Amino acid sequence: QVQFVESGGGLVQPGGSLRLSCAASGIIFRVYAMGWYRQAPGKQRELVAGVAGITSGGSTYYADSVKGRFTISRDNAKNTVYLQMNSLKPEDTAVYYCNAGGTVGALKEGLYPFGQGTQVTVSP
Repeated sequence: QVQFVESGGGLVQPGGSLRLSCAASGIIFRVYAMGWYRQAPGKQRELVAGVAGITSGGSTYYADSVKGRFTISRDNAKNTVYLQMNSLKPEDTAVYYCNAGGTVGALKEGLYPFGQGTQVTVSP
C-alpha cells in the first residue's frame, strides 16, 4: 500500500521559512519522480515543485510562483522528499501534499492517492 506522510507545516510570518518533509512507503522510492503540491481554499491543487528519480539525473521543476524561493530535494536512503520554503508570502498559505510520478513531466496529477497533507499558514 502506497502511503505519503507529510510534516513540517505551521504558522509563519511573511518572509519566514519552513521545511516540509514527506516520507513515502510502498514504492521503490528512488526510481520515481517526486512532487510537492498545494491546495489553497477554493482553489485547485497545483504542482509547485518536482524532482526526478535516480534514472533521470535529479532534474527539478518549479512553478513560476515559487521559483527562487522554494527548493525541493530528496534523500533516497530515507525515502523522503523535502521542500525548503524561504521568503514565504501570504499567498503561499495552503495545504501541502507530496506524490509520485514516472517523470517530472508526468507529475501534474500524481500517480497515487494523496495523503493528509500539512497545513502552511503565512500570516503576520
